[in-house]
Amino acid sequence: MSELPRPPYRADHVGSLLRPASVKDARQRFAEKEIPAEELKAVEDEAILGAVKLQQEAGLKVVTDGEIRRSFWHYDFMQDLVGFEFVEREAVTGIHFKGANTRPIFPTITGPVDFPADHPMLEHFKFLASVADVTPKISIPGPSCCHFRVAKEDIGYQPYRDDLELMLSDLAKAYGKAVKAFYDAGCRYLQMDDIYFAYLCDPNIREQKKQEGLDPDWLIDRYAWMMHEAIKDRPADMLIGMHMCRGNFKSTWVAEGAYDPAADAIFNKTGVDLFFMEYDTDRAGGLEPLRLLPKGKQRVYPGFITTKTAELESLDDLKRKFDAVSKIADLDQFGIAPQCGFASTEEGNAITEDDQKRKLELVVKTAEAIWGDA
Repeated sequence: MSELPRPPYRADHVGSLLRPASVKDARQRFAEKEIPAEELKAVEDEAILGAVKLQQEAGLKVVTDGEIRRSFWHYDFMQDLVGFEFVEREAVTGIHFKGANTRPIFPTITGPVDFPADHPMLEHFKFLASVADVTPKISIPGPSCCHFRVAKEDIGYQPYRDDLELMLSDLAKAYGKAVKAFYDAGCRYLQMDDIYFAYLCDPNIREQKKQEGLDPDWLIDRYAWMMHEAIKDRPADMLIGMHMCRGNFKSTWVAEGAYDPAADAIFNKTGVDLFFMEYDTDRAGGLEPLRLLPKGKQRVYPGFITTKTAELESLDDLKRKFDAVSKIADLDQFGIAPQCGFASTEEGNAITEDDQKRKLELVVKTAEAIWGDA
């Protein structure tokens, strides 16, 4: 890896990949107590080797483990934080998407939040790093997720029910410990999926928050503060990426609305280095918010390539879109990535593994066509 250029790269992706049938079968057998945890891990290990091979053969210089060990992109990380407990409730639905609902699993907070020294995803990263020939990256949910996804009635720890600022402060501290722990594990490129900046641009969700007694613009500001606090002490050789989308489950979605209400906070208050921004449909609005990207080393990866459908985007069309970007901001501060992961939950999007491969190859091909290198 020492012979490779250091990130950021022009071609990248958000993280999750379709789970192979072998993993889905092993997870089901493990849930039914037919196989031990060691056998499940062995199947996952083998699948991650395949995922790394897929990404490297596509020409990517950064790889993830595809989130293959996870059921959800966020809950698997959150459930191993101190203070969190997950419950499954019958006779209710999970998160409502446009055409589908997740399983009815809900996070609750039972005590002070903290990041444990033995969080399982530290070992997940170490395994990835041991088998990657290029830069290993791990993606985790951003700190805002731990507030946005917990209903007020599910905050069982009274100090947090009485004082939201205390909860947000403790979350920022816990994430600060997480950043340090991943660095100590060898991670130099950490991505946080902080999708709720985009959710809070949706007029309906903004109104919902107002009905809950929360000012959506205040929330955007506090979420940016949490991210900044969590990463401000990272070493100079550690990059932090942040992904934003409007929901991704079985190729469906939740939110819509342009980035305008959150763009200033995203670019100027989080302290993040790299931004993965959904831009595959009109639901994301126009490119105008990109004008707030300050000149410098920050980089944006517009998600013009969708992971929700199999249709392959035209390279000429992608070039035209980047021509439009160049009229708003410095093209040298951009790269290309898909709009989201391919499987934000273990169910995956309504595409095939071949579709996924072609999309990743298109990411690299686009980067080479526009910047001369991936």
